[in-house]
Amino acid sequence: MALRHDAHYRSAHGPLSLHSVMGGAMWGARHTLGLLVFLGLMLSLMERVGLSIAIVAMVGTVPLAHNLTDVCPLPHTDGGNKGDFSWDEQTQGLILGSFFWGYTMTSFVGGRASEYLGGRLVFGLGLVVLAGLALLSPICLAVSKELFIALRVVQGLAQSPAVIDAESLIFFHDQILSNCSPQGVVFPAVHYIFAFWIPPKDRGVYCPIVLSGAIAGIVLGMSLGGWLCSSGFLGGWPSVFYVFGGLGVVWGLPWFLLVHDLPEHHPRIHPKELAYLTAHRTVVRRKQVLPLPVREIATSSAFWTILVMSFGFNYVHFNLLTELPTYFSTIQHFSLSSNGLMSALPYGLQVITTMGWGAAVSALTARHKVSVIFIRKLSTALAMYGSAAAFLAMMWVGCDAGLAMGIMCLAMGVMGPIHSGSVLSEQDIAPNFTGSLKGITTTVASATGILAPAITGAFINNSPTLGAWRLVFGFAAVLSVVCATQFLLLGTDQVQPWNYPASHHTGD
Repeated sequence: MALRHDAHYRSAHGPLSLHSVMGGAMWGARHTLGLLVFLGLMLSLMERVGLSIAIVAMVGTVPLAHNLTDVCPLPHTDGGNKGDFSWDEQTQGLILGSFFWGYTMTSFVGGRASEYLGGRLVFGLGLVVLAGLALLSPICLAVSKELFIALRVVQGLAQSPAVIDAESLIFFHDQILSNCSPQGVVFPAVHYIFAFWIPPKDRGVYCPIVLSGAIAGIVLGMSLGGWLCSSGFLGGWPSVFYVFGGLGVVWGLPWFLLVHDLPEHHPRIHPKELAYLTAHRTVVRRKQVLPLPVREIATSSAFWTILVMSFGFNYVHFNLLTELPTYFSTIQHFSLSSNGLMSALPYGLQVITTMGWGAAVSALTARHKVSVIFIRKLSTALAMYGSAAAFLAMMWVGCDAGLAMGIMCLAMGVMGPIHSGSVLSEQDIAPNFTGSLKGITTTVASATGILAPAITGAFINNSPTLGAWRLVFGFAAVLSVVCATQFLLLGTDQVQPWNYPASHHTGD
């Protein structure tokens, strides 16, 4: 079927209007898809971050009887609380990182799975399995921590093909706005559906709203999780798994009943909406997938520069995502109910800086005021050097809880510009293989989800003192500076020769 573009469609059908586009209705099939994607992303992230909050209640907090000069005093009304498990810091790091064992193993195949099986099945099944296993978490914990770790690994295996890491869903939204091709980059399964359901002219409004479900999941998961842990509902911390998991299972019912891979397959879509989508669609299914130039990628300095940068940024990101609630609990002694809200606040600020910086960058590039590589490097420098400065400041905040909260909000907020920085560089150097390259960098990024909690646990080593956390923040600052500097020196936006098939003229 020949693809029709805006001008042709207007000449053949008259001026487009909301009434004609929606077939006389204000709500179409693609809006139902968008709502369910938003809710699915939100619930998947709620289930992922729920453990970071729940583990504080599961382990509990007790006053330290040693090194009193290097810890923050407990509030007069707080003598600590006893948890159900006596896990040391390294064990907690092992448990928090176990999800990413499975996630790392299947990150690379995510895009391919969506292309072969369809985004509806991969995304829907991945999230329902994740939710169903969450319901079993308290039972597994009652048996042994080893069984719970195994369950978390399986959850990572189930979710990876459906959703790449939490922040990627927001970080790479610019790519979706520009080119929702089936060569999935951001979140392979949903990305594949969007390529056929969301016309390019509508993505500027539609995609950022839908993708913000990921950050909404982090904010809601942490804040609601803290409240559930402090309540007596379903035993306190087990309610985090029961509530979040139950909502995810319920979500699967409308997803599989109402969502279809292609508009042409939807039995209830209005004919006028179908005509609108097919008229404005700019992609078709590829009959062949280009062979991956493995040797050229493995020896490409441009790609290795991106890979190193991805490792540094994601280490910092996952360290904050998993360990921030622990810091606020053990060092600043926030209550369970306020801990979740305070841990979520920096992510809420990051949404604002992400969207604001993205809008500024879009305006500059649209007017050809600056080059793409300038934007990539400036965005990366602001994010990484800014957050490194905040981490260094965190080493000296001491027991000032308000100042610590303010600096952590600053650290997360200044990371917003990276959404327009190095995390988009795969599409710059090899647009034909962006999905595969992103699969590789996402695998490395997922591995940092294992390393970050483990390294933090080793630094703390059963001694959650100010000095131990200074090491955690100092290491994150140094890693941020080193990785960002190498990207500024070596990063490029030039399309690499191996991007083109052998039969293609490399000069094109």
